[in-house]
Amino acid sequence: MGHESYVIVHNIAKRHNVGTLARSATAFGVTEVILVGRRDFNAFGSHGSTSHLKFRHFHSLQEARVFLKEKDCDICGVEITDDAVAVNQHPFKTSTAFLLGNEGSGLSPKECEICDFFVYIPQYGCGTASLNVTVAASIVLHQFGVWAGFPERNRDGNKFIVAEKPALKQSFCAETKESIIQERKSKRENASTGFFEDGGNGSSPSDMLDTLFYE
Repeated sequence: MGHESYVIVHNIAKRHNVGTLARSATAFGVTEVILVGRRDFNAFGSHGSTSHLKFRHFHSLQEARVFLKEKDCDICGVEITDDAVAVNQHPFKTSTAFLLGNEGSGLSPKECEICDFFVYIPQYGCGTASLNVTVAASIVLHQFGVWAGFPERNRDGNKFIVAEKPALKQSFCAETKESIIQERKSKRENASTGFFEDGGNGSSPSDMLDTLFYE
């Protein structure tokens, strides 16, 4: 079996970024998106790509790490650290899960603890200190795909061919079906109070990634 890539989603401030990140993950051959902590991320911007991805949910970073290590997968933090290697040098050895930092503060010490190594994206202009998290993810995932030798998708004209949507979603959630049903019931009951956020885009429940679990 060839090398695989994963994306770990944790502590991303702008939840709508996850939908755009899912689109990039689909384009660059990611095997699974690992959701840690919150499960109700906004899928706005995914353009239907979430149907072609597997999602897996864990309550903690350590649980996610155990799962990935059972798959002999390295965890790579995308952050400018003293020992970070430029991603275009392809410092990969095996299947790799990429953990990207919060848009404002970067990776936390707790997140850095689960990483095996770090990469950064070289910049050549002087106008910004960092990239948007979804842009950074796209660059890193593309570089991994080049290193791993992922086969290029066939094209039709000026677009890549999109596969048929799978009949069944293959996602894993750390919570039971009953607990999710109860959570959704509570959200509906509290919707009028504004207790739960709607993602800031007027998103309906169908736009949220938690609909990937136990439909």
